[in-house]
Amino acid sequence: MIANIVKPGSNTRGVLIYLFDKGRANEHTDQHIVASWDGFAPDPGPKGSPGHEQRMDQLVQALDLRVKQAGDQAPEGHVWHCSLRAAPGDRALTDDEWATIARRILAATGIAPVGDPDGCRWIAVRHADDHIHIVATKMRGDLRPPRNWNDYHRAMTELTRIENDFGLHQVDRDRDAWPAAKRPTRAETEKAARNGHPRAVREQLRLTVRTALSHAHSVEEFLGLLADAGLQVETRTLPSGDLNGYKVALPGDTTDGKPIWYSGTALATDLSLPKIQERLAATEPTEPTAPQPAGRPRPNPWHQATAAIERIPHHLTQDDPAPASAHLVAFGEILYALPALAPAHIRAELRKAAFAFEYAVNTRAHVDHQHARALRGACKTLSTHPADDGLIAMLVDAAILTVIAVRRHSALRHHDQQVAAAQQTLLHLQAAYGQAAPAPLARLAARKPPADTARRYAEHLRKAVPAHAEQILDEPAWDALTAALANAQRKGHNPADLLQQAAGQRPLDDAHSPAQVLTWRIQRLGERHAPSPHARAAQAHSAVQRPGPTVHPAATVPAPKASPARRR
Repeated sequence: MIANIVKPGSNTRGVLIYLFDKGRANEHTDQHIVASWDGFAPDPGPKGSPGHEQRMDQLVQALDLRVKQAGDQAPEGHVWHCSLRAAPGDRALTDDEWATIARRILAATGIAPVGDPDGCRWIAVRHADDHIHIVATKMRGDLRPPRNWNDYHRAMTELTRIENDFGLHQVDRDRDAWPAAKRPTRAETEKAARNGHPRAVREQLRLTVRTALSHAHSVEEFLGLLADAGLQVETRTLPSGDLNGYKVALPGDTTDGKPIWYSGTALATDLSLPKIQERLAATEPTEPTAPQPAGRPRPNPWHQATAAIERIPHHLTQDDPAPASAHLVAFGEILYALPALAPAHIRAELRKAAFAFEYAVNTRAHVDHQHARALRGACKTLSTHPADDGLIAMLVDAAILTVIAVRRHSALRHHDQQVAAAQQTLLHLQAAYGQAAPAPLARLAARKPPADTARRYAEHLRKAVPAHAEQILDEPAWDALTAALANAQRKGHNPADLLQQAAGQRPLDDAHSPAQVLTWRIQRLGERHAPSPHARAAQAHSAVQRPGPTVHPAATVPAPKASPARRR
């Protein structure tokens, strides 16, 4: 069962007219009151029925009585409106059952506590089989406002008990399933359509703010990037001069000629200034100009970010959820940073992926961002290294496997909305990968080594990943993989060791093309400093001394089954 609580203002009659009317598409039928504060509230019945207008006047006067008695002491926006909807597949509840559910929600939220004669006046209206609407006026009999703070979450807690007591579908209300940002309302969506905008204003502002945050190294730079993006920005400071908050407005979005401002918190709970300061503070410092040891290439931030992203599925399987939560938030920042760094023809899909992923993870709960310092640090320095389609494809390939793991993780916890959002993210990433990967893979394949070298690599492959070897050898990307191995070998790496290392980083079960996944991993590993002959001899000696046969983790993974859910 789902609850939706809104505060429609102070027009009690306007809300009741909607509830007892036919609806926008004549969907309201048999409109009637199933319960009220005293059981004797006048029932207007469907609009157009005999005596409807007279009974509507009586009902409005009765609900608003205490508000009028309170006069100037009445709260602004005194109407409280909550809709309760049963889940698809639930049995049809009787009027008496809905009445009981309404009373329990009103008691749980503090609107009308059980046994309190001064509780607020309210009615519960049914005009469809699967839901009811509760309307209350927020003024008690003692002419004080109700204590209904945190009413939404209190209602959610009570709904969990109601579902259990009535044998209804159990909705998972784990805090981990809550996204940071709400979906746009119907009014916001319709306004965007009227103005010719592809997104609601709140969504557009949130996208711009998150993009700026993904690139910024400090709060000052963050605010500057917002202004550079064309937003109107205002800040709030304390008497001490310290920054205390910020708000943004979209140019042209006005009311009475004045900008409509949104604070960071109004855009998403994790975009408040304190939350942003926490993230920026949890960034591993980088010094791209620091001298490197002789013979060692400078670390490539694209490789560092890709390697960190590949570790996220592992974090998701651990008992401690803190590292996974932090890395998923930082991963979302990477997705928002990518479009500005990628070739123009794939930017649209990457933006859509970033936007969809926001609803695939929880960023509402407290997150210790220190766990993802390295990933966030790599994100901030991606722009310092020229990006080509190969680096983009490499990172997006790792991102696809991570989103598949996120989707599985959410499905196991029955977080259906997160599963759907992860699936949308996956589709956009796959589309971006499909546009970015073919050219760099073709360039690699054009430099494939001689046939005898490829046969030797095939033997190494069968030892490293026996469960996937034959599939990889049959893939078109096998030529690109052999070229990557040959490049690494020329730089001093042992191909057999690299294959073992690449295969051992993460299982290949979710990969539609294990050959492509291994190609990108070999590309990345091959750029690292090759171990010296002395170091390789020490490694070999250590392997000989290790007791018992060593079975590589990838060797224990069963062969992947054909599935329409495979990626790419």
